[in-house]
Amino acid sequence: MSRFRALWQSSVNATKRALTWNLEDLVPPSEKYIFNFNSKEELKRWHLYSDSEYGGLSSASLEIADDGNGPKGIFSGSLSLDVAEDAKWNFTRSGFCGMRSKKFDGFIDLDSYDTIALKLKGDGRCYISTIYTENWVNSPGQLEDNSWQAFVFAPKDNWYVAKIPLDRYLPTWRGNVIDAKLEMNPSRVLGMSLSVNAEGGVSGARTGPGDFRVEIDWVKALRAQ
Repeated sequence: MSRFRALWQSSVNATKRALTWNLEDLVPPSEKYIFNFNSKEELKRWHLYSDSEYGGLSSASLEIADDGNGPKGIFSGSLSLDVAEDAKWNFTRSGFCGMRSKKFDGFIDLDSYDTIALKLKGDGRCYISTIYTENWVNSPGQLEDNSWQAFVFAPKDNWYVAKIPLDRYLPTWRGNVIDAKLEMNPSRVLGMSLSVNAEGGVSGARTGPGDFRVEIDWVKALRAQ
């Protein structure tokens, strides 16, 4: 009898777990943390890039610092429009830096969400938020991940939660907007990045060469609608 009761209880527990899983799957939480810059372990999830890889003179760093209000990520550096005399690459655009996440273990599914939110404290510059999704085409001329970009204005010296609807992200190819009707597949997100250019951005934002600095608390996916 005790064995029967044990089997019955095991079946009941399994059913409860299945019902709970199904409920969470049908009604996911209203927000989902993607990145949280609350420890130095977070640095292992990112790598930096800049025009210096091609002969430019810009530079960037990413660190975790605590000013007494909890640890935050600090993405900072210097933007230069100059090109080194011994540059091996012939390129016309310099003055950019970025921090890109390493690829997720597989991918993350954001199909239940409609907005990306970033908590930032910036320098008045305009930054670029990029989402990388799986490339379903994989044609010989395009083996890279699909990239989708949107501007993020970071007000100077004040914490600000920037909320960007997913449908505001535009398809891009190596930094240029693709003039085609494409739709993002948010269920196959492979990674993200935050970058800054010396030129361009929204009206009123600080532009030009020189220092840049933005503090990052977290990045979330929201279901705003």
